[in-house]
Amino acid sequence: MLHLRPYKSCDSIKIAEWIKEKDIFLKWGGDRFGEFPISAEIIDDKYRLKNGDCPDPDNFFPWVAFDEENVVVGQFCMRFIHGDKKLLRFGWVIVDNTIRAKGYGTEMLRLGLKYAFEILGVDKVTIGVYENNDLAHNCYKKVGFKDKETVEKEPWNIIEMEIDKEKWTKQA
Repeated sequence: MLHLRPYKSCDSIKIAEWIKEKDIFLKWGGDRFGEFPISAEIIDDKYRLKNGDCPDPDNFFPWVAFDEENVVVGQFCMRFIHGDKKLLRFGWVIVDNTIRAKGYGTEMLRLGLKYAFEILGVDKVTIGVYENNDLAHNCYKKVGFKDKETVEKEPWNIIEMEIDKEKWTKQA
């Protein structure tokens, strides 16, 4: 069973350990984190500064998932879209590469959706995934996200996905 808590600076060391390959780096954060390789300091600066490119500093919420032994196993962020407190975006989703494909990402995102819909009171949550990231795409579908559109981007096209509160409530 997983739990969520807000990101702490010390988490950046663990997250950076999961991003040892350029492909993982690009699929996780794309160009938002500069050049590969990434360091714990770069992650922490970005997260502590509340995503400096956000006009609203209270619009960026990094979370970590941890297990019963208090081991951090995953991380993702939430942010409101265009200041709309009813529309939330998940992003920068990553799970410890040594335990991928074991359901941790699914459980982590289900907890995130529960928080988004029940605590924050949003109506809809969106997420994007690169077309060539089948593991993540399948994880998001298991959680209940549905494909909405494919956006042409470089280096890869992005599948935009969403789930609304009504659909989430029916499956929860």
